[in-house]
Amino acid sequence: MKTGFTKKILPNGLTVLVHPDPDTRMGCLNIMVKVGSRDEDPEHTGFAHLFEHLMFSGSQHIPSYDQVAQSIGAENNAFTSNDLTDYYLTFPAHQLEVALWLERDRMSHPVIDQNALDTQKSVVIEEFKQRYLNQPYGDAWLELRNLAYSVHPYRWATIGKELAHIEKATLEVVLDFKNRFYAPDRMILAVSGPYESEHVVETVQRWFGDWAPSGYQAGPRPQEPVQNGIRRLDKHGSFPAPALYMAFHMPGRGDAAYQACDLITDVLSRGQSSRLFRDLVMDRGLFSDLNAYVTGDMDPGLLVVSGHCAPGVEVDRAENAVWESLERLRHEEITDFERDKSLHQIESSLVFARLQGLNMAMNLCYFEYLSRAEDYDLELDRYRAVTPTMIREQAFTILQPSNASVLRYIPSDHES
Repeated sequence: MKTGFTKKILPNGLTVLVHPDPDTRMGCLNIMVKVGSRDEDPEHTGFAHLFEHLMFSGSQHIPSYDQVAQSIGAENNAFTSNDLTDYYLTFPAHQLEVALWLERDRMSHPVIDQNALDTQKSVVIEEFKQRYLNQPYGDAWLELRNLAYSVHPYRWATIGKELAHIEKATLEVVLDFKNRFYAPDRMILAVSGPYESEHVVETVQRWFGDWAPSGYQAGPRPQEPVQNGIRRLDKHGSFPAPALYMAFHMPGRGDAAYQACDLITDVLSRGQSSRLFRDLVMDRGLFSDLNAYVTGDMDPGLLVVSGHCAPGVEVDRAENAVWESLERLRHEEITDFERDKSLHQIESSLVFARLQGLNMAMNLCYFEYLSRAEDYDLELDRYRAVTPTMIREQAFTILQPSNASVLRYIPSDHES
């Protein structure tokens, strides 16, 4: 598959990608900011996510972003990850100028004063409490990341390492964050829709071309040392059932071995014929649910196996059964059926993603940030090149106790 797109880097450093799609009446605008939780200071975490919230507080010429967006029939949202912050907008194609005006004004001139900061801090603090602190297993990723990583900034979640970092966030520190990261040379902008590429580039130049770059260059991030022994944390409390989380270090998103690692998780838990589901959920009834997945981080990330024990099953017994299954995967050949089934599902997902303009714009931005936008066309071929032997070799390397961090939730009325 070959994606038709145009790439232009403006003099101020803004990367512009245009994907013409004559078969739609909708336009899509995606702006990817090269900042995520991995770029934060260890003493000021959660700022990338906090700043995403601040970007909806109004801007110099647009008091209410959502009100204007809704008035032109547009839909918008944003998200923050460990690696990036992404803002996207879909709109009737003839409203491209309004869409670019909306994004330029809030990207370069957001209203960030004490009142806006206090309001969004309250929103994020409440989100922190509701999602991470006030529900069973809610702090799993806070605990698991801190257990698995010792020096890399992936050791805290996007919400932040602790509530106090958001509570104590000052206007001075937040504005410094904006000045470093929210600038054209830290952004990738993609447009998809029924447009001529030259026209879009000229229009983006008109709206964004006079915006000065920040010139900020981040220093090298700490590299996580090789783990040389299993790490464990048991949490006792009022949990509905025992729960198990096992995290294994794996290559990052741009590594040649990434696709093989991703296919490991499909062999383990994708669909009712997958190994873990068939053996430990259906046949032996040890888990009520059990999943394997990768975090997909740009830097070396995690392959995770997680699940909740079935009623009456102790966590020790359940964990031992998972280790037995992983050990078989490390030494047994992966069948062609297992590999082909996973590949067909991935191929279907990748092909259908190309039918939506927003997915195209977002993926072009992502691959441009990761390496180059052209590599989006190589993704399916990279999965197709993975052999059953390559999957088993990666499983042998990754799925071993010395590379594992194990978090267990044990109800107070259970013995571990």
